[in-house]
Amino acid sequence: MRVSGDWLTDPATQGVCAMLTTAGHQALLVGGCVRNALLGVAVTDIDIATDATPDRVVELARAAGLKPVPTGIDHGTITVVADGKPHEVTTFRRDVETDGRHATVAFSTDVAEDAARRDFTMNAIYARADGTVVDPLGGLPDLRARHVRFVGDPDRRIREDYLRILRFFRFTAWYGDPALGMDADGLAACAAGIDGLHALSKERVGAEIRKLLSAPDPAPAVASMARAGILNAILPGTDDRAFAPLVHLEGDEPPRWLRRLAVLGGDDPTDALRLSRHEQRDLATLRDGIAGTRSPAALAALHGATLAGDTVLLRAALLETPPPPDWRAAVVRGAETPFPVTAADLPHLSGPALGAELKRLKTAWLSSDLRLTRSQLLG
Repeated sequence: MRVSGDWLTDPATQGVCAMLTTAGHQALLVGGCVRNALLGVAVTDIDIATDATPDRVVELARAAGLKPVPTGIDHGTITVVADGKPHEVTTFRRDVETDGRHATVAFSTDVAEDAARRDFTMNAIYARADGTVVDPLGGLPDLRARHVRFVGDPDRRIREDYLRILRFFRFTAWYGDPALGMDADGLAACAAGIDGLHALSKERVGAEIRKLLSAPDPAPAVASMARAGILNAILPGTDDRAFAPLVHLEGDEPPRWLRRLAVLGGDDPTDALRLSRHEQRDLATLRDGIAGTRSPAALAALHGATLAGDTVLLRAALLETPPPPDWRAAVVRGAETPFPVTAADLPHLSGPALGAELKRLKTAWLSSDLRLTRSQLLG
């Protein structure tokens, strides 16, 4: 079996592989690039596994006129930049010691040892530079079935790195077959390891939740997280009952992870997910909008089309009612309609009095669904 694609035949990728194989080392593409190519999904990142040590990779890259960057040298990873494109080159590894967050590794020359320390069977499939697939753990049947399954013992994999609990749900949302549901052994191991989540950095947790909620349909995975108690362990007070209805109502709307986070409610997730100030502001706007009564057009005039559309969908999901039939047109109208009164229309006022009057008039305009004209507002 072979993989193919422009990502593989790219001279930069072929050059990095040749840099290793010409010197007598193995060069095996691995992980997301191989998985996605076999699934017919776009390939973005190129990861290469090798039996060459990191120092040797650096030496060979420099000799080939390429740029080596020691992005993760303690764990065996050198980023080799070829034709401006990064290639993560990592030495075969086996775990020596793990604490649920970090691993102490020893370098290896055996691809089977490298595969055995990976998280899921679908991520432990390799390919040579000519596209020939190398499957040391027999992960291809799982990949074909879209069965997200831990490598070996799920409990052990999770104890090595508790972030794998969240990765399990994220990968199932993105690559799993909804008809299969969650892998039962994996789900049980995740539930058993729930206390380990508290040891993870908020940055790592936030990154995983963003990716999970950005999947085309993460509703089944989120529902399983909720039933296992994992959702509330990460985001206290959340309720997923309106999550699946929201995903259904979104239709062709692009997935927005923050919109989906908002429908879960619960405590302020700023610290739990390390939200940026921009994300905090948008989430607060959505939560306020859900509880408010402003029309879609008024919401768009205040906050822009994206947040207005999100608010309409959130209200519908939480109230279990369809959104207004013309809401999209109303949002466009609101985003494109400027407030018709300016300070120049109130020459007799200045300072705080001017600001207060402009605010009063804008409130009246918004309450009219933007229907009041300049003359009506000033009359």
